[in-house]
Amino acid sequence: MTFRKALLAATMLALPLAAQAQPVTGFYIGAGAGVNLLQESDISLAGPAVAGLTGPQRSGSVEFNYGYVGVLSLGYGYGNGLRAELEGSFRENEVDGASGFQAFSRPLRTDGKVRSYGVMANAFYDFDLGAGSFFHPYIGAGLGYQIHEYSGVRVRGGTGSLTLDGDQGRFAYQAIVGAAFPINPNLSVTAEYRFMGSQPVEFDIRNGNGARGTAEADNLNHSLLIGLRYAFGAAPAPAPVVAPTPAAAPAPARTFLVFFDFDRADLTDRARQIIGEAATNSRTGTTRIEVSGHADRSGTPQYNQRLSERRAQAVAAELERRGVARSAMSIQAFGESRPLVPTADGVREPQNRRVEIVLR
Repeated sequence: MTFRKALLAATMLALPLAAQAQPVTGFYIGAGAGVNLLQESDISLAGPAVAGLTGPQRSGSVEFNYGYVGVLSLGYGYGNGLRAELEGSFRENEVDGASGFQAFSRPLRTDGKVRSYGVMANAFYDFDLGAGSFFHPYIGAGLGYQIHEYSGVRVRGGTGSLTLDGDQGRFAYQAIVGAAFPINPNLSVTAEYRFMGSQPVEFDIRNGNGARGTAEADNLNHSLLIGLRYAFGAAPAPAPVVAPTPAAAPAPARTFLVFFDFDRADLTDRARQIIGEAATNSRTGTTRIEVSGHADRSGTPQYNQRLSERRAQAVAAELERRGVARSAMSIQAFGESRPLVPTADGVREPQNRRVEIVLR
């Protein structure tokens, strides 16, 4: 499978599971697995095992089959697109072939495995494509520590053999490009490409005569992963309720509250029922109908202003469908400026995601 085909397959597997996207807020956990390509590694040899060899005889390169990669992560989302996480990972590839090593006659034969495992600290930015988007693309970068291990890797030719064995931990870095496809407000499918590299590693070698030496090798990885991410901060909105009205004589103003799900402006069945009650009550003793849209403080003020406008228009359209003349309505939007429950910036509050219908 080519690298391009693998990336396309990862994206297409996630598309059918897409739902309304939203930024991550609070703690989350993630896991992913996929295909790892360990880039061809240049090997430099030194020590008694290669005594008497010079120039190109002291170097070669090793190629690898496609292997696998797995990651586990714990992170925190700040609700504004920024995330930070701690990740543990494991990669393994089998040796596929070798070239160079001019001290050996051809053909060269190889076997063995190479592994990388360690921890990384990552920072991400999720791009907000708006309320209509069903996915969140994101980019990220990380720094950390990776142990690179050569396990029983042998290069054999007609005139000798070389065994590369050992491990070393080194400073590592990575770049990440991906997208999240929400299934529900808590759970998302992720598709990612990662490039991970580390400083060159040194390990032991020995030749067929038992003489030992050292080798230095590169560690550069290309990975494609499909995963799941569960955010603990998201919570389903409580069932909307109608504000109580006095049981005695009709008050000067009657108020009906219509609540909305996070980052949504479409009406639930319960919302339509409340709007129907408001429409029925508007036919007796009402001279003016005020429709006011509101949003909570998760997101930018500009975005929340537009979201509260869409909510107000959705309620006004349902009132009109139920026989209330548009000319009898005063339609306004206040964004996040008039919360029912005061909160800090960036906090999701279900009671602030509302439209107020006031009959006067």
